[in-house]
Amino acid sequence: MVGNDIVDLAEARHASNWQRPRFLNKLFSESEQGCIQDAANPFRMVWRLWSIKEASYKLYTQLNPARFYNPKAFECAIENSSAIVKFSDFRCFVETRETSNYIISEARLHTQKWSSKVVRFKNIDQQDQSEELKRRLLHFVSGSYQLKKNEMGVPILTNGKDRLNVSLTHHGSYGAFVIG
Repeated sequence: MVGNDIVDLAEARHASNWQRPRFLNKLFSESEQGCIQDAANPFRMVWRLWSIKEASYKLYTQLNPARFYNPKAFECAIENSSAIVKFSDFRCFVETRETSNYIISEARLHTQKWSSKVVRFKNIDQQDQSEELKRRLLHFVSGSYQLKKNEMGVPILTNGKDRLNVSLTHHGSYGAFVIG
């Protein structure tokens, strides 16, 4: 099982007013808000925490099929580029990569590495981006796999006998996939 999330920093800067107190209170615990306030770059910390929470949520819903919105309950403990996220009795590990253009987080149940790729889109249409990301994923794994969705709408790769867990994400001009 795997979850991922990417944040296009230019898009986040343009489309979000993250400094509103209600925004921060709705999404982040008191300790996370402290991390944001103490950060050298609070803007980047907000979106790093958000991507960690979103990647963890995607992983959690693969194990516990239900849709809900409660990002504040996914408690993040960050150390360097890693984080541990807890939600109720669920716990996962998250690795985050940051560039000047995006922040990407990948959630796992264990600390093993998986294959992942970031894609820069030329087209801003979300449907086109989604289709391009799927094409790139299938090219990456070879022609023998098909991308399907399970009963909860979670994407999986299958070739008829083997099944690979996958997570896809896109935001602004960037997309990514991870295969677990």
